[in-house]
Amino acid sequence: MLLLLPPSERKRAATTGPALDLSALSCPSLTAARAQVLAALEEASAASSAAQVLGTGPSLAAEVERNTRWRSEPALPVAQLYAGVLYDALDLPGLPRRAAARAATDVLVSSAAYGLLSPADAVPAYRLSMGTDLPGTGPLAPFWRAHLGPVLDDLAAVGGQVVVDARSSTYAAAWRPPRALAERVVALRVLRERDGRRTVVSHLAKHTRGLVARHLLVRRDRVPSDAASLAAAVAEAFPAELAPAAPGRPRTLDVVVRG
Repeated sequence: MLLLLPPSERKRAATTGPALDLSALSCPSLTAARAQVLAALEEASAASSAAQVLGTGPSLAAEVERNTRWRSEPALPVAQLYAGVLYDALDLPGLPRRAAARAATDVLVSSAAYGLLSPADAVPAYRLSMGTDLPGTGPLAPFWRAHLGPVLDDLAAVGGQVVVDARSSTYAAAWRPPRALAERVVALRVLRERDGRRTVVSHLAKHTRGLVARHLLVRRDRVPSDAASLAAAVAEAFPAELAPAAPGRPRTLDVVVRG
């Protein structure tokens, strides 16, 4: 099982510790692309147009300025870095030992600055969205798509494992599985059901995706290997319905929150 998560805008900043070591991060084939994005981010964050380019306001000025110090800022493991609704529900630092070991191999976070990150990767807090058109790289989603395709295609192909895609649409644009792998990819969609009517929700969706991800990591039964077994695993804890298959396209698993 490969569990793809979105990042969070909210991040915890380390106050002490070693600085970023790009060569030590997982997915080393992304090192050159990471260095290119970080250098471009540093330059953009130091410019007078930084707020406009990065889509930030005055309250985030300190976070933007921190982008210029990515080489020297203390780094924090990804398992501790991301905060916010999804990550509060997932609680990577609080996972039991066996679940934490599973997360170390099964979880990848999509990142506008680093492409992909595993829970053990240590990086400094940063401010950058995948929807940014960054001078020096251009729009980040197509930039990363060219680099993430070979990495994620290979990972998805290993052992025929199922890919649980919990990314938001902005980050999903950075990797779209090829037709040959699409049947192994299952996108999580959260629906609220009230008075017999279902609607797509945002804040609640993040919380629910975090809970679903945690359930998949802590459960002790056999790891799901395809869309059907994934749906069954999720249904142990949540009302879940697997949408019909469409040739050459990922499956959709609807997780229904009632009330």
